[in-house]
Amino acid sequence: MIKIDHATFTYGENNEYSVGIRDIDLEIEDGQVIVLCGESGCGKTTLTRMINGLIPHYYEGKLTGEIWINGINVSQQPLYDTAKIVGSVFQNPRSQFFNVDTTSEITFGCENLGMPKEEIKDRLQATIQELHLKKLIGRNIFQLSGGEKQKIACAGVSIMKPDIFVLDEPSSNLDAASIMDLRRIIAHWKEQGKTIIISEHRLYYLRGLADRFIYMKEGQIIQDYSATEFENLTEEKRGEMGLRAYVLENLLMPEMLISERTTMELHDFNFAYKNGPQILYIRECEIPANRIVAITGNNGAGKSTFSRCFCGLEKQCGTIIWNGKTYRPKERLKACYMVMQEVNHQLFTETIQDEVMISMKEENEKEADKFLEMLDLIKVKDRHPMSLSGGQKQRVAIASAIASGRSVLFLDEPTSGLDHKHMLEVAEVLREVRDAGISVYVITHDLELIIECCTDVIHFENGTIADQYQMDAEGMEKIRKYFMQGKCCGKWSKSD
Repeated sequence: MIKIDHATFTYGENNEYSVGIRDIDLEIEDGQVIVLCGESGCGKTTLTRMINGLIPHYYEGKLTGEIWINGINVSQQPLYDTAKIVGSVFQNPRSQFFNVDTTSEITFGCENLGMPKEEIKDRLQATIQELHLKKLIGRNIFQLSGGEKQKIACAGVSIMKPDIFVLDEPSSNLDAASIMDLRRIIAHWKEQGKTIIISEHRLYYLRGLADRFIYMKEGQIIQDYSATEFENLTEEKRGEMGLRAYVLENLLMPEMLISERTTMELHDFNFAYKNGPQILYIRECEIPANRIVAITGNNGAGKSTFSRCFCGLEKQCGTIIWNGKTYRPKERLKACYMVMQEVNHQLFTETIQDEVMISMKEENEKEADKFLEMLDLIKVKDRHPMSLSGGQKQRVAIASAIASGRSVLFLDEPTSGLDHKHMLEVAEVLREVRDAGISVYVITHDLELIIECCTDVIHFENGTIADQYQMDAEGMEKIRKYFMQGKCCGKWSKSD
């Protein structure tokens, strides 16, 4: 059992934003699946850090109250002892990697504990089968997509067989099929009697699996819902609470004025990383321009590589003809701005306001504040970007992209870690950017974002463009079918 008794934690910054959680009382029975939900920055991640012992042993700050696991006070035992019974998967999987190849990474924890070689082999084979990892074994971690890295992180924890699993936004970078794989492994852990705590914005894949939904706001637990009570809430009510869709079938496409369709030509987008297989196979095609285009496809299909080639980051890949002008990689570097999947790689300054201004041709505080206001960041403009939650960092990167004034924006999973409210704000900002004549391309596994603002879809499979379509009635059916594969929206039986 997990028991949290009047726990409050304040991070070390000593300002109004430093309070992570306030006066938390919570009991979790063995074998339960608990979902921590709420708007970005509500305290979900802080609560997971208390359960896995990172607070107070890693994150500096002031902790009052007590956290008990199986009768042991977590704050008073070494972190390595807690790690034997609590396995953690972080929002950014790279932060927990220690090896270069995937096989060594998965077995690292077992080897660290000195397990016999044959037992490690047996555990590895079982984990590969449970998580459907055959294609990822023996690979270079740095050549994996974000979603594939997340799978390896899950495998490295699963192989250790802890009693408790703590997952922080585990679905944030996964495609539709991989989310179903994640659901199946959580169901497998549940059947084994494991206790599972999941901090999540995506909720639909946990329908029929979670036992309780803990709704948090401003560092406090506001409501503890049973699965039945949460099911009985309307989608409107959940939206008002800042929560994402629970039943994908209920999503409706808003009325949109579709702009005239213009295109740009792609030629010779063929690419392979050094000493690796070819990833892109696009000889020539046309894609929409001056619109909001969703780029979809399973993890590893080539979407992120395509974005790097498109923006000119890979020097020998392809040409683009747009409005009668030819853009080679060097010209595309000046015309495009890309928000990366891992936004920590492009946060450089001391304050959020400076982060936005650094991308401008000429620094302008008023203009920067306008973009921060649009993305609900104005109140934290003087904070250090690295002190923000994952969702807030994402919005800072988007604000910087818009402030750059480039004619093409490429965003890789821009709503990763965003709640319902902030996803809608991003959608509105993208519409405004599109209306200003800027072409927006969004790599995304977020059906809600696509329905809310995208005008077109480009679908990738195995390094090539397999399909293109507009978001009309027929397109809506196509995108629903893709995201609802594997019964992702209904009730599941245990056999699923």
